[in-house]
Order: sequence, then structure tokens, then C-alpha cells
Amino acid sequence: MAEELRSAGVRYALFESGFGWVGVAGDSDGLHRTSLPQESRKAAFEALRVSPIEPEADPSFFGDLLDRLRQYFEGRPVAFPDRLAIPNCSPFKAALWRFTRSIPYGETRSYRWLAAQAGNPLACRAAGRAMAENPWPIVVPCHRVIGSAGDLRGFGGGLDMKRRLLELESRSLKLG
Repeated sequence: MAEELRSAGVRYALFESGFGWVGVAGDSDGLHRTSLPQESRKAAFEALRVSPIEPEADPSFFGDLLDRLRQYFEGRPVAFPDRLAIPNCSPFKAALWRFTRSIPYGETRSYRWLAAQAGNPLACRAAGRAMAENPWPIVVPCHRVIGSAGDLRGFGGGLDMKRRLLELESRSLKLG
């Protein structure tokens, strides 16, 4: 997933949330990437890994996605049914991402559960790698995947960010 996104029709948008700057990138094939909150607008853009020459800033392209992401970071439960531009990957990895999307807001599942849902209950490490390579954090809520003993495991934004996201969801359910 470290490759740069290059496409003539790539659009992107950046916005500031209570957690930091967030970015999204996509084209007519769907959503290519989202970023976890970053300290600056520049860092959010860089996290999208889009070519600085080709993409076009176009928040309206994403419909209400930016509003839903803002609501998410305000602690409101929202759904992300957005079409994803799935990169060339194994059917197993695509299934892992699909099942991750099914984890309800405010709940967690283990890597073992995720691997079993995707058809190979012994592939916990592969599930972990797929979560590490998730190009759509929040939209594909990899922060909701934890160790079988309930422990927090690696996360692209760091364990503190994973904890903050899970606490945000937990608080909003208690208030709701």
C-alpha cells in the first residue's frame, strides 16, 4: 500500500476535526484512501499518498462523506456505506476488509474472529497485516479489531489513537 496513488481523475479533500486534519481521496472507481487524523493539513495530504501534480481538491465530489466523518469525530455514530476502490489484492484480504466494515459502532472483534469470517480461522497474522494495510481507516474501522484477550494491538495511528477512537465510540453509546 505504500505506492503513490496516480490517476488523472483523482479528487481529494482535507478538513480539520477535533482529532486533527483528515483527508480523503477517490475517483469514479470509489474511495481510494482516507487518512487518520494528522497534526497538519500538509501531513493529512501526505498521508493520502496522492501525486501532488495530478489530484484536484474537490470536497463536493465526496457527497456527504466529509460531513459524516466530521460527525464521527464529534462522537456521533454514523455509517460509511461508501463504495471503495479495492486495490489489486487477494480475495482473502478483500474479505477481511469487507468483514471489518460489518463490526458495529462501539464494538470490537478479534483478529481471530475476523480471520474466521473471511474463511481461514488460523490466519490471524494475515488479518493483522490486512488491518495494517487498510487504506480506509475509520470507513473500514480497523481500530475495532483487537487481540483475542481484549488487548490493543498495532495500529497505523498508534495505540493511543486506537484507544481514543474506541473511547470516543464507547462514550457516544453511553450518552446516546
